[in-house]
Amino acid sequence: MKPIFVQWGAGNIGRAFIGQVFASNGYRVCFIDIDAPLIDLLNRTGGYTVQTVDGERTQDLSVEDVTAVHVDDVEQVAAWITQADVMGVSVGANIWPAIAAPLARAIERRYERCPERPLDIILAENMNNGARIVRELLTAHLDPAFPFSLYIGLIETSIGKMVPIQDPSNRLLLRAESYDDLIVDERGFINPIPAVRQLRPVQPIEAYVERKLYIHNMGHACTAYLGALCDDGISTIADALEIEHVVTTVRRAMEQAKAVLLHRYGQTFTAEALDEHIDDLLRRFSNRALGDTIFRVGRDLKRKLRWNDRFMGLMIEAEEAHLNWDAVGAGYLAALQFRDSSEADRAFLASVEHLPFREKIRTVSSWDESGMSRGMLEAIVATLQRIDASHTQS
Repeated sequence: MKPIFVQWGAGNIGRAFIGQVFASNGYRVCFIDIDAPLIDLLNRTGGYTVQTVDGERTQDLSVEDVTAVHVDDVEQVAAWITQADVMGVSVGANIWPAIAAPLARAIERRYERCPERPLDIILAENMNNGARIVRELLTAHLDPAFPFSLYIGLIETSIGKMVPIQDPSNRLLLRAESYDDLIVDERGFINPIPAVRQLRPVQPIEAYVERKLYIHNMGHACTAYLGALCDDGISTIADALEIEHVVTTVRRAMEQAKAVLLHRYGQTFTAEALDEHIDDLLRRFSNRALGDTIFRVGRDLKRKLRWNDRFMGLMIEAEEAHLNWDAVGAGYLAALQFRDSSEADRAFLASVEHLPFREKIRTVSSWDESGMSRGMLEAIVATLQRIDASHTQS
């Protein structure tokens, strides 16, 4: 009998990455989701296809023996989670408060029926302090006497796979890049780590989460914002990286992130390994066959410009370490002019357009929520103004 993997969240990452990875290692996969038409489709067909694209090479990966359950079907949700050998969740940080109660009920049901079978839950979220946040959300709905630490393993991850916007006309075909490393927190598992060839157990996971945020996410977004400034005809990340000053600035920004990571995690990373990582990312960003758009990568400015996200978080850490961050700042300033985005993003930028420079930075970064000193804000603003002035003169 196949082992069972339950994946809560049947979105792009859930199906094109997490579900496919476990299915390819012999697991029967059950998706839990709120999308009723998708659930019906998966149950009728019993599977779907992930098409990986890498330059001229494509490969169709069949995901078979798939079941799907609606979140409102409490009995079936509990039944599948009770049977699960391992579980994953990929719903986004904003959705976790909504799923915490039904997931906690299913965990209680599992414990009642098989208290000798602890459950590991892979948090495929790219969420800082994800294990702590999820534990707090779940224990709020569990009896105080529930043996959480002994029964539930919460495994943080660093999700690097890029999955572009999909064709809505064929929900059984997902396109993604071929990269399939799933970096997981080695210390989070209660049970033996599953024998899944794509798993990369690491510690400390915090180093890899920051590597993803500051090198991958920042570099990707920087490409989108700088590319959007260059030419209205540019629509993809691959297009943007064909512009010399864009790729030069993006690489320099990623190298500035590298310096911060080496300062913070010199026992975990080497300069050579991070250089190889940057080269690999720029190659993957340039994957024209993926068709990844400036719109997708750049959208959601309110989150991406916050004090604890890919740009400002990195700028703060660089400033504290007395390291240069001018290329990162150039990407941040370009984001403030990003118009190739959603109506919500355009409204967000319009709401701060009239503000003096310092107040604009304080507002878009949600600085008042950071607990950081006023002196740090002044230092960041002064450096951004110098970067802005130098670009204006050039």
